[in-house]
Amino acid sequence: MNYRDDLLKVKYVPLLKLDLQFFGDGEGGEKTEEPTQKKLTDARKEGQVAKSQELNNAISLIAVFLLLRIIGFYTGTRFMELFNWVYSGIPEHIYLTGGKISVRDFCNYINRCALQMLLILLPILLVGFAISVIVNLVQVKWAPTTKPLQPKFNKLSPLSGVKRLFSMEKLFELLKAFVKILVIGYMAFITLRDKIGMIMLLEQFSLKEGVGLVLDTVLDMGLRISILYLVVGIADYAYRRWKFHKDMMMTKQEVKDEYKNSEGDPQIKGKIRQKMREVSQRRMMAAIPQADVVITNPTHFAVALRYDVTIAAAPIVVAKGTDFLAQKIKEVARENDVEIVENKPLARMIYHNVELGDIIPPELYQAVAEVLALVYNHREEREGKRPQSG
Repeated sequence: MNYRDDLLKVKYVPLLKLDLQFFGDGEGGEKTEEPTQKKLTDARKEGQVAKSQELNNAISLIAVFLLLRIIGFYTGTRFMELFNWVYSGIPEHIYLTGGKISVRDFCNYINRCALQMLLILLPILLVGFAISVIVNLVQVKWAPTTKPLQPKFNKLSPLSGVKRLFSMEKLFELLKAFVKILVIGYMAFITLRDKIGMIMLLEQFSLKEGVGLVLDTVLDMGLRISILYLVVGIADYAYRRWKFHKDMMMTKQEVKDEYKNSEGDPQIKGKIRQKMREVSQRRMMAAIPQADVVITNPTHFAVALRYDVTIAAAPIVVAKGTDFLAQKIKEVARENDVEIVENKPLARMIYHNVELGDIIPPELYQAVAEVLALVYNHREEREGKRPQSG
């Protein structure tokens, strides 16, 4: 009996505490909402865009190899001339200097060779650069930013490094590298297999023929690899766009928070609008005593008009409202001896077509003039019945 009582007194401590809010749709909820324009703009400012460097490289390689196919003979001839100049100039220079070549002369010689090679390769380099820029612009448009160049110290964390090492991104990069190796190896094998016979006889060719054969083999291999590499680039670009869209997806709470930050709290905005309506109604009620007439529906609509030729050429709507507000307008009008006239179609027409503070449109001149004439007649009759003083 004592043991049972002791067991009942033992306090139960759960080994695992579950926070049910974790399963709610909060900041840690599932990303089910499409990214907003603000989030996409902010990501673009940070340099986060859907861009494939593989597609850029593939198109640039195709352009360069096609250009080499067009101007390959000219480029090869220029290199042959440079080769002849180098190897014919060295013995001549040695002979003229008595076998003594200074470091300065050697450096000048190397600089001239490098400059000539740069001039020969310049068209190819310019085309490659231009194609690279154009492909980048097509992918991400023009939006330069220096944010990706800024150091991010959180990437120095060993834990973050381990996470990135075993991420889906690294797995895709590994698969892509494996595919590129297969592409390059397969195309190199096919090209060399087709021309292996002529390559084995290369020593029997003249220098010009040998250079032409090597150049033709390299260009053929390069074009084949580049075209197949383009398929890899397109697949990489499709994956980048899909992953970027997936990363930009938002939870419902993120959408709400962004709306609050950009547009303001809906409750606060509602209170502000309510205050503005109250101020507008007070100003409107203060203008009713100066009105000439209030046209009613008679229960649902009320419109107060003021006609003063010194202010406007036509009557102005100084107050209007429906239901409860219409009753308030009529109540203020009675308190200030403003004439109230019942005209259902005219009251509706003015309420729905004329804004507060605007003059009535010309098509309503005749109807409003009749109402004002009636009001002025009643006013004259009342004033004529008043007893004359003294």
